Amino acid sequence: MKLLDGSLVAAHYKEKIKEEVKSLISQGSKKPHLAAILVGNNPASEAYVGAKVRTCEEIGFASTLLRLDAQIDEARLLKEIAALNENKDVDGILVQLPLPKHIREASIINAIDPSKDVDGFHPVSIGKLVLGQDTFLPATPYGILLMLSYYGIDLSGKHCVVVGRSNIVGTPMSILLSRNNAYGNATVTLTHSKTKDLKAHCLQADVIIAAIGIPYFLKADMVKEGAIVIDVGINRIEDASKKSGSRLVGDVDFDAVAPQCSYITPVPKGVGPMTICGLMQNTLNAVKNKR
Repeated sequence: MKLLDGSLVAAHYKEKIKEEVKSLISQGSKKPHLAAILVGNNPASEAYVGAKVRTCEEIGFASTLLRLDAQIDEARLLKEIAALNENKDVDGILVQLPLPKHIREASIINAIDPSKDVDGFHPVSIGKLVLGQDTFLPATPYGILLMLSYYGIDLSGKHCVVVGRSNIVGTPMSILLSRNNAYGNATVTLTHSKTKDLKAHCLQADVIIAAIGIPYFLKADMVKEGAIVIDVGINRIEDASKKSGSRLVGDVDFDAVAPQCSYITPVPKGVGPMTICGLMQNTLNAVKNKR
């Protein structure tokens, strides 16, 4: 079993992006500028946005963090996005999800200028992805592709089972893996909570992408010997032994599943750091698209 170390791989790609930023600036380009919007004070969202802002500083990006009250109405939030759309210095915009229940996420995502949609969630981005056109890829699937590339894992001809059909991970991942390109050419089965005999599907898989949002969902008896397992889950569970009273676990029962795998990602320090790499690469691409 080989561990797919997201922290190690992320450090590699961040260094590459950092060098490319230096090169662009030496040629007269401006710093890539990422603007993030955080609504409310959800602890997990605070942590995610904080990591993104710190990464911007590490690799030479400019960043703006707009902290907005949880009670903000949708119209006011849309005005903030419109201002960022108009700001020529801002290259990428992300709105940290989830949003408060009184705000429609689709309305907010649709309001972002597609040329600044570095999270890859806008209908224009998703439409181009489906059609195989150049676009911003959703950050987590993009990060997974970067990880597979780093480790030289060829999925051509392999059977990949994606567990979970969200618009953020599962659905775009299933499309990308089936494409006729360097990181695709897999045969893909997209499964979800309503799939009958999901275990049987997983046992046929050469590769499993677990993104269903249920702690320890994927058990050892669902994974065949030598499979590659990518755990996208980030779930917080109670743990009295921890100072915080909780800890992060994935959608995979790691200790039981890992011995059967050829490759597996841990949680944390697996897919999480790679999601941030995907976001940063998209932001750099946004700058390059303007040149």
